[in-house]
Amino acid sequence: MHLDTNMLIGASEVGSPIRRQVEAWLRAGEPLQASAMAWAEYLCGPLAPGEEAACFSLLDQICQMDAATATLGSRLYNFTGRRSRSLADCLIAATAILAGQPLASANLSDFQPFTAYGLTLFSRGNVP
Repeated sequence: MHLDTNMLIGASEVGSPIRRQVEAWLRAGEPLQASAMAWAEYLCGPLAPGEEAACFSLLDQICQMDAATATLGSRLYNFTGRRSRSLADCLIAATAILAGQPLASANLSDFQPFTAYGLTLFSRGNVP
């Protein structure tokens, strides 16, 4: 499962619905990943002391951006209308598509345009 930035933020909030979902995935042995773009957005904070390390420990992998990610991300940007400030979402979606993993986000509407291009969204509905 790939986590969007808002999922990383929610995973850091003890007792939040997102944290409970992340904990359920961890109990089920679900590998959790984030794109380097989502991780960079998360690190912009503000973060409490120790929060970065705690969130990092939940992840199995932070997927690096490479030429394939940049190429697909730019294509998604162009295919979906060149929406202002959407490049980060395009790169996050591209990472999940290339990994063949669903993307979990608390803002599914931000990523819905990418489903026509191969993105699978976490299907249990919008995580609060």
